Amino acid sequence: MIPRPSPPAPDSVFLQYMLGSSNRKNPVVALLEEIDHCGSINQAAKTVGMSYKAAWERIENVNNLSPEPLIRRQVGGSGGGGTVLTEAGHGFIQRAHTLQREFTSFLNFFYFSPEEAFNTLKTLRRIEMKISARNVWLGNVAQIEKGAVNSVVTVALKGQDTIVSVITDNSVQRLELVPGAEVLAIVKAPSVLLGLEVDPKKISARNVLEGTVNRIVSGAVNDEVIIDLAGGNTVTSILTSESVRRLGLREGLRVAAVIKASDVLLAVA
Repeated sequence: MIPRPSPPAPDSVFLQYMLGSSNRKNPVVALLEEIDHCGSINQAAKTVGMSYKAAWERIENVNNLSPEPLIRRQVGGSGGGGTVLTEAGHGFIQRAHTLQREFTSFLNFFYFSPEEAFNTLKTLRRIEMKISARNVWLGNVAQIEKGAVNSVVTVALKGQDTIVSVITDNSVQRLELVPGAEVLAIVKAPSVLLGLEVDPKKISARNVLEGTVNRIVSGAVNDEVIIDLAGGNTVTSILTSESVRRLGLREGLRVAAVIKASDVLLAVA
């Protein structure tokens, strides 16, 4: 008889708690698969047991961190419009499945309790980045203008969009930023101002990102406004409900997201 493997050590149970069960699908992957199946974010969210708002936030987050858009909204047509996966979205699901299989193999290996593997994973878990800012975009450094104290770093995002950040020269060196380097641009939602028909040449802010209002989430005092950019990223702004009414913001309206360069933080993974 082939000897049965011994029960998993307590450490391996803790590992599954930290990284997720090998038998449980990642919620974002499950959501994307359902969108591909039914063509509706609302229906997909119900199927995976997630609220509509939470589903959009999950998708926007992974979409902003992906080199290419994962979903595309369709308007009109015989089906009345909906949401479909892009080619990059299908590729993302395939890679996620591969990662899940490798993760399962790793857990099977971990049952034999290699202490080094567990200690390494605990260290990686400690340094994993968690951040409250709603706007986190993946990009590449396009240009660095060094000054006496501060540097102006231009980051190319998906599509033709760019964002400019002003950070210290020391930060540029510490992050080892060079043209072409991959970087994360981070902006808190309250730092994103919105305007109509904004002329970039007549405003001091370095960043003016033009897009279309995707949706507005109303609150008791503040509203959350999510804007789709042409390149595939989304920008989230938090404004007072009065400002939203005064500007006449609504879904489909063209607006400009205005962000000061000093409000753009940069990070490397």
